[in-house]
Amino acid sequence: MKTDFPVSIFQSAALGLVLSLMAGLLAIAFARATGLIDVPGREPHKMHSQPTPVAGGIALFIVFVFGWLFNAREFGDLWKVALPTLIIFGIGLWDDYRRARFWVKLALEILAVGILIAFGIQVHVIQIIFTELPVLLTSGLDIVITVLWVVGMTNAYNFVDSMDGLATGIAIIASIFLAFTSLFSGQIALAHFMAFLAAACYGLYFFNSHPARLFLGDSGALSLGFLLATTSMLYNPQIFPQPSSWFVPVMILGLPIFDICLVIVSRLRRDWPIYQADRAHTYHRLVMLGLSASQAVSVLHMVTLLLGCLAFVALNQTPLVANMIFGSVILAGIIAIIIMDNPRLWPQKEID
Repeated sequence: MKTDFPVSIFQSAALGLVLSLMAGLLAIAFARATGLIDVPGREPHKMHSQPTPVAGGIALFIVFVFGWLFNAREFGDLWKVALPTLIIFGIGLWDDYRRARFWVKLALEILAVGILIAFGIQVHVIQIIFTELPVLLTSGLDIVITVLWVVGMTNAYNFVDSMDGLATGIAIIASIFLAFTSLFSGQIALAHFMAFLAAACYGLYFFNSHPARLFLGDSGALSLGFLLATTSMLYNPQIFPQPSSWFVPVMILGLPIFDICLVIVSRLRRDWPIYQADRAHTYHRLVMLGLSASQAVSVLHMVTLLLGCLAFVALNQTPLVANMIFGSVILAGIIAIIIMDNPRLWPQKEID
């Protein structure tokens, strides 16, 4: 590996940081001018006390437009994710201004995934693991998994955006780990993009951390979730080509997955519509246990950091050890959901 790669990756990161700081200011001004403001008390699950511009998605849009203009060579074939991401951004922006129907959002999200698949961006887990099965069957199952993964992660990230700085902090940590794993696996263009994304999110964190001067909104959270889900599928280690390496991105993005699983289980148990907002999220439950807002966010960021470290360790192990690490993480997540959704701990009136 050439020594100039890390230097150029730092340049991509610097570009992302500068663009996001500038875009954040522009997006806040645009949101105020167009009335895209989240007013306190509008929805019972929201906890902010000041009118706040919903400008995160607009800032991300500006960042990536200019990022691709200035850094297209370093990003390589990643231009293929631009159109699908634009669709997701449009869905979210529509929802920020006036609520979109759930089925319309879902249909457009599936359309965006279809474009990814048409560009050759999808998972190949079943084809790698079950080589003896017919190709038509394995490729079909991989397409189904691709749709579930991208749509699920896109919405999971929107779910986890429940407190100032939480989603942007998770994106920073996850992007840094994906940048390092991509770099060590010889995927330089992907490493450039993830470094750019991490720095862009760091710039947004400056505006989104408590007390937030801008909210990500659906346009920001959905776009971030879609980008992380999509780029994680592009991770294809050449230096560590073990069959179990597919779960490295799953572990890195484990917290949004855990949160959406917890919320779905909780809402089903309470006979509550899955798509209807409440205070059943991991963050809200930590606050109910007595943690302050900043403490709860810090705990969840540390969990994301721990999962990233475990994923990085697993990458260098034999398939047996790597699978044991992954299995232990899954088991811990299941136990945590059982404990955290215990009705004795959480009276229904507190999370509705």
